[in-house]
Amino acid sequence: MTINCRGESLVLDKDRAIYWESKKMLIISDLHMGKAAHFRKAGIQVPATVTESDLDKLARLIEKYNPEILLVTGDMFHSDMNTEVHTFSLWRAAFPALRIILIKGNHDLLSNDEYTDLKVEVCPKELLSFPFRFVHDQPREFDEYYNITGHIHPGVTIYGKARQQIRLACFYFGKTCAILPAFSLFTGLSKIKAEDGDQFYAITPEKVVAV
Repeated sequence: MTINCRGESLVLDKDRAIYWESKKMLIISDLHMGKAAHFRKAGIQVPATVTESDLDKLARLIEKYNPEILLVTGDMFHSDMNTEVHTFSLWRAAFPALRIILIKGNHDLLSNDEYTDLKVEVCPKELLSFPFRFVHDQPREFDEYYNITGHIHPGVTIYGKARQQIRLACFYFGKTCAILPAFSLFTGLSKIKAEDGDQFYAITPEKVVAV
């Protein structure tokens, strides 16, 4: 689905990404690379295929849109260096011309040297590209920039006629802030308290739909 936000055309992709065509920028949030390995280290059995699936999905998006920049609005990695970060390093080598920018989130704990080795540029706080501010969590004060964030893994509940219901990841666009869905499937969903004028775009297996 393509929407207009602050005069800019944004493609909302069912694979949990935004493509900003005028900037040739693919935008995702909350990849949480290394989360599965982190859980396995703690004795919780999580399949290693979670990471491979997320990276395969990201590769398909890059091939689809051919962006110059991949922007991650926080929580690209989930913990310190582990085997899944090494998996990402091998994946990264397949896209040498792609510029990757990370706005650090609360789970991004790698050292500056480790980010450099992975060829990931780091913004400690935010990235401004008018009319948008890209930041991990919603700011408390607002200005002329429209905020595009991640962090809370938004979800929306769809109700059927016979009391059926389904919970879906979604894109959220409010008055001052948009929230991206978590890119990784190995995440939960958070409910957002809606206000008048808020827009939710649910992600189904086939497409993105306004709800």
